[in-house]
Amino acid sequence: MDFNENKAIYLQIADLLCEQILTGYWPPQEKIPSVREMGMTLEVNPNTVLRTYDFLQQKGIIFNKRGIGYFVEEDSVKKILDIRREDFFENTLPKFYKTISLLQITPEQILEKYREFQQENKSSKDDSSGQSEIK
Repeated sequence: MDFNENKAIYLQIADLLCEQILTGYWPPQEKIPSVREMGMTLEVNPNTVLRTYDFLQQKGIIFNKRGIGYFVEEDSVKKILDIRREDFFENTLPKFYKTISLLQITPEQILEKYREFQQENKSSKDDSSGQSEIK
């Protein structure tokens, strides 16, 4: 995994895990890799993975069965979507509006590009998900 210097590694790992939960790679109630396994897979310190797992557990996305491991919460998809939507509306969308205003891009142009994106995404989904996977 290539890490971005502008965001804490544990949060980037959390984003990856959430993405994989959203895509169904890890369905609700499924066991996810142990802290050590994930650390080895991502080539990071197990303490960083533990911090990620603690963070996701506090958000109610995963839970720990003592002595057995970490599992995906039943309602994790809803929680992830709620968190990501809130972040999108509070952080991403205002920057987006400012940018399209500065560039004098019309809503029609945005809609046209969005429709193109949907068509391309539909085609690529039929071929493969393209998601990086950890198991």
